Amino acid sequence: MSESPLACPSAGTPGAERAAVLRERLQILSPEALEIIDESHLHAGHAGAEGGASHFRVRIVAPCFAGLSRVASHRLVYHQLQDLIPFPIHALALDTKASE
Repeated sequence: MSESPLACPSAGTPGAERAAVLRERLQILSPEALEIIDESHLHAGHAGAEGGASHFRVRIVAPCFAGLSRVASHRLVYHQLQDLIPFPIHALALDTKASE
């Protein structure tokens, strides 16, 4: 699995803990690549950030997305995270791709 150094917020921060939960939850999709980027700092002052809710960008490559539309692949991801939205995850930008 590839991972960006930018994807890991400082250990012990709410962002790092939430990113770890996202990573754990998405393992059921058997990702070949998974990048989780905490973009919460880009949304400071945004109404959705009030109370400490996080904003993440997730890039995931998995065989289960083969033959699915973008909407269907996003639904698979959201299904794994549905109880985390809208808090502690306020926003989730997704980039899903099937394995090549």
